[in-house]
Amino acid sequence: MPHSVAVIGGGIGGLTAAHELVERGFDVTVYEAGDRFGGKARSMPVTEGPAAGEDPLHCEHGFRFFPAFYQHLPETMARIPFEPTGGTVADNLVSTSETLVAAVDGPEQVADLSPPKTPGQWIQSLQPAFADELPPEDVTFLTERLLYVLTSCEQRRAEELDEQSWWEFVDAEERSPAFRRRIATITQALVALRPRRASARTMGTIYLQLLLGQLDPTEPTEHILNGPTSTVWIDPWIESLAEQGVDFRTGAAASDLRLGQRGRRIDAAIVDREPIDADDYVLAVPAEVAPNVLSDRAQRADPQLARIGRLDTAWMNGIQFYLSEDLPLVAGHQVYTDSAWALTAISQRQFWNDEVFDVGARGDPAVEGVLSVIISDWSTPGSRVDKPARECTPEEIKTEVLAQLGDHLNREGERLSEDLIHDWVLDPELEPAEVGVENNAPLLINTAGSLKNRPDAATGIENLTLAADYVRTNSDLASMESANEAGRRAANDVLERSDIRAAPTTVYELTEPGVFDPLKLHDRMRYRLGRPHQGDAIRRLLPSGPTGRPAD
Repeated sequence: MPHSVAVIGGGIGGLTAAHELVERGFDVTVYEAGDRFGGKARSMPVTEGPAAGEDPLHCEHGFRFFPAFYQHLPETMARIPFEPTGGTVADNLVSTSETLVAAVDGPEQVADLSPPKTPGQWIQSLQPAFADELPPEDVTFLTERLLYVLTSCEQRRAEELDEQSWWEFVDAEERSPAFRRRIATITQALVALRPRRASARTMGTIYLQLLLGQLDPTEPTEHILNGPTSTVWIDPWIESLAEQGVDFRTGAAASDLRLGQRGRRIDAAIVDREPIDADDYVLAVPAEVAPNVLSDRAQRADPQLARIGRLDTAWMNGIQFYLSEDLPLVAGHQVYTDSAWALTAISQRQFWNDEVFDVGARGDPAVEGVLSVIISDWSTPGSRVDKPARECTPEEIKTEVLAQLGDHLNREGERLSEDLIHDWVLDPELEPAEVGVENNAPLLINTAGSLKNRPDAATGIENLTLAADYVRTNSDLASMESANEAGRRAANDVLERSDIRAAPTTVYELTEPGVFDPLKLHDRMRYRLGRPHQGDAIRRLLPSGPTGRPAD
């Protein structure tokens, strides 16, 4: 009999595990509680309004973003056929070249994403796009802090930096008001997380990865998709896996993983109130769902499972505006630095392949452009509506988002007007509630001290493994990349204890400049001896000299 695996959850982690396992000869079934696969990454046909119709436009939880440090996800995508072109879905990744950094109180900037060519430009690249708005000492200090991360050993990052908030690590209370505003912008645009709660380890590492992504002249700094996510990636993935033998079940919610009498193995998964038998089980549901599926007995059998419930989530959901006129704005993403709701956006049609997904031929032909916006702060009152987004009706959310965008874009002439909005759709995972909206798909956030609560893919239960973005990964940040890496780790765990002989799937390390390896090695010795980081060494790397910070 083939070795059977039940994958509980059809997001990126679950689909990745299924992909790696079926390629190695396992009999795989994927159970998804919803009606579509892909988790928060999926796009969905619009069901109401002008954007709907016989061949509807798509809406989404939020736009997809593939920075240069992603390694696992592009490799997986390169193994998924895309029949319309005869290539793979990786061919549907297209590069951006700019980022719009818009402000209400300061100058609008367009950041060039091309790599630096000189050592001076390299040091400059460590400085944020908003450096011109800050006092020089703040810019120097932030650069020093980033170099502190870059020269710290892994153990110091995990045990010292993860216990610190990003706010504390960058000494925000002692910096300028502009510095504090921009630091908040960075964290909320990346992870929907206030800097006072964000892990310094995660924020420092990922911020560096984003900056270092600009240094490789052979690769674009970031990619996006050339069409709606499900059309150009998820649906072809499902079709390919089904052709290889994966069985897919939708509307199949798991309620329990039933431990056997000895408490060492899962005897069955309860899906739609019916027992499902398999040799192995891969749990790939979100962090807020996992504790409801893992019984008290299972959590006692492996204490790391009990700690999943301590992880935090936040809201980071999107709204799409379908425009009567295309509005490219910039050849990349847009960051609205003074928006109360921490808005980021992208004008998508300029990047989409009309042969694959022609906006003009779908839904209402009056639609010419798509502006996809993500709201990362749902707790701060708006500038027009004096209440947070989570307490607003969908109509109020739409009105407030347009107002905040207009405050940034229309300072020197109207670029975005109400007249351009032909239709709009709020993330379908947001449902009207008694007060405002409720969120069925919150985002895992990397808070200070959260690393110790994140489990490994392998568990203390013999035939249970985990494949979701809360698993400990090299990628770290809760993201599609981390979920993909977790799915690979889960597949390797299942493979290791099976009788199937096949090569494990590749798990990549984050890459950082090798020039800093000697300093990391030196720091590892210092950390083992209980000594602090040698801050003076990194200050000497800065052309402007010391920052006035006390010596460690």
